[in-house]
Order: sequence, then structure tokens, then C-alpha cells
Amino acid sequence: MAKKYYFDCCPEGEQYEAELDPGFAAEIASIPGGETLFNCIQCGTCSGMCPLSPEMDFTPRRIIAMIRGGFRSEVLNSYTSWLCASCYSCAVECPKKIKITDIMYATKRLAIREGVAPKRFPVSVLAREFFNSVESKGRSSEGRLIMRLYLKTNPFSALKLAGMGLRLWSQGRIGLGAESIEKKSELQTILRTLDKVEDEESKARKRIPVKEGL
Repeated sequence: MAKKYYFDCCPEGEQYEAELDPGFAAEIASIPGGETLFNCIQCGTCSGMCPLSPEMDFTPRRIIAMIRGGFRSEVLNSYTSWLCASCYSCAVECPKKIKITDIMYATKRLAIREGVAPKRFPVSVLAREFFNSVESKGRSSEGRLIMRLYLKTNPFSALKLAGMGLRLWSQGRIGLGAESIEKKSELQTILRTLDKVEDEESKARKRIPVKEGL
């Protein structure tokens, strides 16, 4: 259905079809929580229950359809998953028990991994900076995290909030220094091992055929 929508409005539909990723749905389905992707009947319950769907560029129902249609670029560049509040209303009410929130997390991880997450959107910038800090230092330094967030999204707002930041710092509520664990090398070893295990599990899951409609 999603493919037809784009072909109806795109005069170069055949060229656009060549850009689709036919393995995208299987890739999402291979991620834990994504295995129910093909159960979707496009009833729209998820979009109706989502409190933030009016603010999304694509509703959850359409995101599911686009994933199944192979619209990889459009899905990973979308703001929809970043606006997901993880309230789980969609998953609770879904008549086919699809874990839509988990699918949203899967698209976020892929977007960050492929470097296509919205560059200046606060939610995606905060997620990326938090992950980078924990990955490199083992801890998240609140003061530095806030400064990076504002400098990469809206530096002028940072200037307006400088006074409040200084008051919080003077009261010991936030720190400006970089916090770090002692044995960072052990953390890096653990993370590399987890990445290796995840890659192997992902390859194993992809070898299991996924039948649409089951």
C-alpha cells in the first residue's frame, strides 16, 4: 500500500522502486521485538492510540507499511521513532500483539549506526551524545551532556540558560567536569564482546526465513 502511495505521487516511480531495500523488513524482523512485524493488518489502532502521532511525519501504521515496503531511507531519516514516547499504548492495544515500541527502538539503533539520525533534532542528539559518553567514559556527565545538547541543537538557548546553569553548578546540582570509571579498558572489552555476539546472533536470525503474513 505504501509503495502505491509513492508511485501515485512520484513521476519517476520506476527509478524510485530501484532504490528500495527488499531486505529491510527481514532485517527489522530479525531484531528482538521485530519478529511480529509481518502480523500487521494495517488497522491503524496504533496510530489512533499514539498521543504524539499528530506531530509525526509518518504515523506508526505507515512506518510499519514502509518498513515492509523496503523504504529504508525514508524510515531511518524519519522523525517518527524519535518522537515515540515509549508509552506502549500502541503495543497494548494492538490486536495482533505487535511490539511497535520495540520496532521504533530498532529503527533508532539503525539510524544511529548508519549516521542518518536527524542531525539537530534534540531527542536524537541527546541519545547519541549519551551513548557516546557512556561508551567512552563509562559514565554520563550531566553538565557536559547538557552543553553538548544545546550547542548541537540550539546554541542561543544555551546562552539564555547560562544563568540557571551557573546557579545549579554553584549549588552542587550539576558538575562541569568529565566523570569516568577507572577501568575503561575493561568496559571497552565488554562492549566489543557484546557487539560481536549481537552481530553473530543477527546473522543467525537472518538465515531463518521470514514468511510474510505469519
